[in-house]
Amino acid sequence: MISKKLLKALGDQLNAEFYSAYLYLAMSAEMDNAGFKGFANWLYVQAQEERAHAAHMFQYIVDRGAVPSFGPIEGIKGDFSTPVKVFDRVLKHEQNVTKSLNSIATIAQAENDHATYQFVMWYVNEQVEEEDNADEYLTRLKLSEGNISAIYNLDTILAARVFVDPFAGAAQA
Repeated sequence: MISKKLLKALGDQLNAEFYSAYLYLAMSAEMDNAGFKGFANWLYVQAQEERAHAAHMFQYIVDRGAVPSFGPIEGIKGDFSTPVKVFDRVLKHEQNVTKSLNSIATIAQAENDHATYQFVMWYVNEQVEEEDNADEYLTRLKLSEGNISAIYNLDTILAARVFVDPFAGAAQA
């Protein structure tokens, strides 16, 4: 059985994954509206990934014999009018997600809940890639600011991203 403290932390993270999906959808809509179809696509795929994370977390909680809590999902606020502003927010958001996941890993370790520790470490390791991608795109955007050809090139690159369910084929309860 999972402890109340760990269940709360996982439930909060489950809600945070849904918030992340909302955030990326909001950003995607703004980028699409601004004519940046590639950025919009990358963000939409990111939202799909966050929903997959939420479903995976939900299933883990249920598999451990618990019921997750579902709190309200905060509304999305922010200036998403340019790709630089969007990826600045993406990077900061992913850094906050990393802190949250690290906290869950620390709680799981302290409680000797090896299953939850192992479970959350997949996410901790995934965050290295998430932060690296956000940082790379933000850096490219800052370097190319004012150079529409460079921004268009990055937009074209991001248009090629497709959603791949990271948990496809994983055992389900």
